[in-house]
Amino acid sequence: MKVRLHYDYAAVGHVTIDVMDGGSLRPGGTALYSALQAARLGQRTLIVTQGAQGELEGALEPYAGEVDLEIVAAEHTTTLLSSGSGSSRRQRLVAWAGEMPEGLALDTATLHLAPIARETPRRWLGAPTFIGMTPQGLAREWAAPGAAITLSRPDADAESLARACHALVLSEHERESCSDLIAAARGAGAVVAVTDGSNPSTLLMARGRSARLEVPALVDPLDDLGAGDVYAAAFFFALAEGRAPESAARFATAAAAVRMRGHGPEAIGDREAIEARLAAVGAPPD
Repeated sequence: MKVRLHYDYAAVGHVTIDVMDGGSLRPGGTALYSALQAARLGQRTLIVTQGAQGELEGALEPYAGEVDLEIVAAEHTTTLLSSGSGSSRRQRLVAWAGEMPEGLALDTATLHLAPIARETPRRWLGAPTFIGMTPQGLAREWAAPGAAITLSRPDADAESLARACHALVLSEHERESCSDLIAAARGAGAVVAVTDGSNPSTLLMARGRSARLEVPALVDPLDDLGAGDVYAAAFFFALAEGRAPESAARFATAAAAVRMRGHGPEAIGDREAIEARLAAVGAPPD
């Protein structure tokens, strides 16, 4: 008899407090956006994060009925000062929750390693059947609290993480910094999706295969913060379901488009909304 794991999808990484233009505060981070997308696709979902417990519980209270939350206590919650949008977005690290502990117990079918600021553990307890990673946080560095975040090459240990993954998702902006991770992941048989806003996305697969997929136009998008994280969750979900990479990428692109029609996490869509977007743009059937 097949053993049922406690969660379908677990996202591991810092949930952040995002300070937006104008000074408003919004919970953010890849772990939050991707977990909400997974939950709205019907997955039993867990966020494993780190920060000031009361602050995080308060920020995530609106989503308590959708995802479970496990917080590793820390003095600070990772806080980002954000300005701009898309590839022109700039962020400063105001506070950092620190590196997450090794050996976390993760009873999940799909594990999403979702670093935002070099916090990802390298080892965990559990045997997920699908591992996806969004490595942007492994390529980030900052000189001091309050300093601008820049990109650099992840450390050598990150390549071992990439080799353990079934899929990676990153942006064209991060591609050069993460080139060693991409090579390691592809060499181990993973598929890598490289998004580029409204430009075609690229799929890099094992044995040198690649494909470019057009991104259907989206009229008057309102907010793209977290759209890449939503893409990643939908991509991992579709691959874990057994879809081919091209089909999974189209599904993920539609999920990101649904997200950009509104503001913040509330705009993340369910399967019905994503399938409606696919139908509207004439995506080929699976």
